Amino acid sequence: MTKTIDVTTLPEFDEAAFLDSPEARAAYLSDAMQDGDPAEFRRALGEVARSLGMAGIAAEANVGRTSLYKSLGEQGDPKFSTVLRVMAAMGLGLSARPLDPAESDPRQT
Repeated sequence: MTKTIDVTTLPEFDEAAFLDSPEARAAYLSDAMQDGDPAEFRRALGEVARSLGMAGIAAEANVGRTSLYKSLGEQGDPKFSTVLRVMAAMGLGLSARPLDPAESDPRQT
């Protein structure tokens, strides 16, 4: 006999609740960058900002709170300078690593 689960009674998963250390936030953003999808990274950056408090991050990054919400929202496309300021406000930096040859093959994009 199969048991059905009423998914309307399950709590909604909140990623931000698990981003409780600088290491967890850095790992989360690094994972989001792995596939090279800018929208996925933007979404992850928004989750990290939310976990720390959007208003505080906006103030520290010298970005208007409403502008930050728009930049990191579904239709957002933040400037690279904004991304760097927001990451610095989060206490995080951006780094580069060498790609495996398969990752850097332009024919695969």
